[in-house]
Amino acid sequence: QVQLVESGGGTVQAGGSLRLSCAASGGTFSLAAMGWFRQVPGNEREFVAAIRWIGGTTYYAESGKGRFTISRDNAKNTLYLQMNSLKPEDTAVYYCAASRAGPSGLGGKYEYWGQGTQVTVSP
Repeated sequence: QVQLVESGGGTVQAGGSLRLSCAASGGTFSLAAMGWFRQVPGNEREFVAAIRWIGGTTYYAESGKGRFTISRDNAKNTLYLQMNSLKPEDTAVYYCAASRAGPSGLGGKYEYWGQGTQVTVSP
């Protein structure tokens, strides 16, 4: 069973930066990919970015291209999301997710989820 714990959320002004972290434990050797999703209350969960655990190929939603960078440290079993040039519309709860099947923009393809971390971007 894989456990995921996010950290690094907070409040930042528009144009600022935040780095989210996701520490994975328990059975991480079986993972093929990890990703970040976000959700605003009342809206559907939205794909942000994903990365292959081996090889590091990355995938981004259009909303984050050029501003967000997903990365991982295999030795530390930790996933990161560097977010720059943040906008108020980036405000959401950000979730870390892990998959044994491979990277995907569909949340249903991920078996494991963290508890989420709030990101608030003020105008």
